[in-house]
Amino acid sequence: MTPTHSSPSADVLDVLVIGAGPTGLSAATLLGQYGLRVAVVERHHDVYPLPRAVHLDDEVYRILHQLGIGEEFAACTRPASGLRLVDGHHRELATFTRDRTTVAGLPQANMFDQPDLERLLRDNLKRLPTVKMLGGHELLGVAGDGTDGVTAHVQSPEGTWIGLRASYLIACDGANSTVRGGLGLGSDDLGFEQRWLVVDVRCDLDLDTWDGVHQICDTHRAGTYMRIGSDRYRWEFQLLDGETPADYERMPALRRLIGPWVRAIPDERLSVLKCAEYTFRARVARQWRAGRVFLAGDAAHVTPPFIGQGMCAGLRDAHNLAWKLAAVLRGHAVPALLDSYEAERKPHATVMIRRARAMGQVMTGGGRLATLARRRLVPNLARSRAVRRLLLDSRTPALAPGTRIRPRTPRTVRGALLPLVRLPRPGGGLALVDRILGDRTVVVALPGVDIATVPDALPSAWLTVGPEGSEGERLLARWLRDAGVGWVRVDPDRVISAAGPAAVR
Repeated sequence: MTPTHSSPSADVLDVLVIGAGPTGLSAATLLGQYGLRVAVVERHHDVYPLPRAVHLDDEVYRILHQLGIGEEFAACTRPASGLRLVDGHHRELATFTRDRTTVAGLPQANMFDQPDLERLLRDNLKRLPTVKMLGGHELLGVAGDGTDGVTAHVQSPEGTWIGLRASYLIACDGANSTVRGGLGLGSDDLGFEQRWLVVDVRCDLDLDTWDGVHQICDTHRAGTYMRIGSDRYRWEFQLLDGETPADYERMPALRRLIGPWVRAIPDERLSVLKCAEYTFRARVARQWRAGRVFLAGDAAHVTPPFIGQGMCAGLRDAHNLAWKLAAVLRGHAVPALLDSYEAERKPHATVMIRRARAMGQVMTGGGRLATLARRRLVPNLARSRAVRRLLLDSRTPALAPGTRIRPRTPRTVRGALLPLVRLPRPGGGLALVDRILGDRTVVVALPGVDIATVPDALPSAWLTVGPEGSEGERLLARWLRDAGVGWVRVDPDRVISAAGPAAVR
């Protein structure tokens, strides 16, 4: 088919999103909730059917609630019990048991099938009248329009070349980002590259194993096992030199790897959904912004999967950037606010990637001496509160101060998330605090705080919590007192951007 050309559309979008994975769909949804005009360009017509990401934590589950799919997601997720480290002979080194839920009732570790999540996100997007989904459209290139906007050249399924104009563009087009490559934005290698086999299996029989993530710490062949759903299981194994996925396409060969879990289950009850090679890398883009173009998700950072934070980081990117774009586009903030996106998200993502890399090195590093050391040291380390907190606490590090976070904000709360609790709602019953706060910046304060002492505060964006209120209000009040502050300013992504003392009227 010979392509035909068309002129750029006369209608200028507010934001153009490239890529309809979880990051792109989340960004488009959040922007659409503000009523912004958004288009999502995706080369696939439908959801990519094969399993990929399988884990998200309670902080990202919280974002799903803000997207409007939290209750629906609960029906297709499975809480995980924690982490077990075993040696190459599957002898237990240490077990780290995780609390199933937080105070707000969200599990700290959630296993799921990425196609299920993407279907929820796509269906949810249809509820937003200002957002359109352009499936089957291939991005050809991006060009800046000076200071006025950006144009994306796209090929439709019929072969027509279309110019889509927008005030801003978010590139969520994956690790091999066309946008990042076209703009010449390089990446820094954080020093990790390994070939792994990823196997997804469906089995209608219970494997009768401990219901958490198993990490095989073995220099010869490290591995990971996890249960994804009622009949879904995943294994990941480090490939040896010369091995390929073709070596394990048939069940007798695959049993050499997964045998300790499937035991005597007949082959006909094991259905292989995916057996593919992935190269685990640790990389971060040097720049996350070029004019009016922003990188997000795997386009901005790639992480080994050992702590399950790859997709989580992308949704955090979308959450951080969407409200800032909305504030600028609606005239509620100056464009300089957008500089805080990379300033905050890049250091945070880098910390999480380094954690994942460290876990990978614990699993795979060293030779025989390292194996002996793991056998002796890991059980002792497992008794350390600091180690257990590092491996099990689902709270991610606070954001580094960006241009939006006041430099004098106390370190106890600066850049952290407001605790997620349930508060009374006007119509009765309880709701997550995020639903009570809505999409605005809100000051949360102890009783007696003088509004005149709070910078940029509006009486209509004020929530007072105290010891006489509901359980959730009492928890927030205790958190404020423990942090040594009387009030905090909470932005729409629930990050604390300012705080101050409990000045009494």
